[in-house]
Amino acid sequence: MNRFPFAGRTYEVNYGDLIATNSYAADKNSLIYEITYGPLKGATAEVSFEWQELDGGDFVISWQEADGSTVVHVDNFDKGMSLSFFTTPTANFYRLSGSLRDRSSARDGAS
Repeated sequence: MNRFPFAGRTYEVNYGDLIATNSYAADKNSLIYEITYGPLKGATAEVSFEWQELDGGDFVISWQEADGSTVVHVDNFDKGMSLSFFTTPTANFYRLSGSLRDRSSARDGAS
């Protein structure tokens, strides 16, 4: 699998009632997510992901969490837009839409 074009960067996804950061590893297709706002605040994990680039700058990114939850993002990093679809272990299905912001420099302390 090719190197993810946004490897080594951290992005904040803001869906209103849920805000999280996704930090993409620089050397492998894994990310660390952390929910920073909302009812699931504090949840964090490192997961392996797969990705595919679509037309128009959209990227489909998917992973499965240790509890069996499945997550699919359709993210456009240039336009700052994110769609997320996830299913919980109890088969609840959620669709979220929101913004995507590069937080790499803020997290790394760079200007």
